[in-house]
Amino acid sequence: MKARIAALNGHVHRVSDGALYPAISRLVAAGKLDQRTEAGTSAAPRRILSLTDEGRADLLERLRHPKQAEITDHARFNTVLAFLRWLPDPGEQAAVLRRRLDFLETPASFFYRDGRPVRAEEAEDPFRAGMLRVARARGEAERAWLREAIDRLAG
Repeated sequence: MKARIAALNGHVHRVSDGALYPAISRLVAAGKLDQRTEAGTSAAPRRILSLTDEGRADLLERLRHPKQAEITDHARFNTVLAFLRWLPDPGEQAAVLRRRLDFLETPASFFYRDGRPVRAEEAEDPFRAGMLRVARARGEAERAWLREAIDRLAG
């Protein structure tokens, strides 16, 4: 399970056993996951998890209406993207991408001076300038991809 989560999230957000197994227990108790046991290839039995109809409906609703933090936080948004293909309506998929694009088009910075965002060219040292240049390049690339994806979904 942890390997599959890592495949979705990459190396940025590791999931600990202390977070994973209680979360699974909560989802089973809430009726969102079914759990069964099968004989394993070794001595330990395998625990098989599957979404219930309620769990699938909840997932689709969460994909339709991600929390603001899931739009604004890069790692959390990547998790939304990892599952967005399961939302069957391209219009709803595009709406999620538009929310991210709207967020990225709002001027922002890691650093502020006198209430306004500091640009890379105004940074006080090369390290802050580097952070800002990399963020700018990533933001430009992501905005370009979002526009292309939205157009494709609308097509």
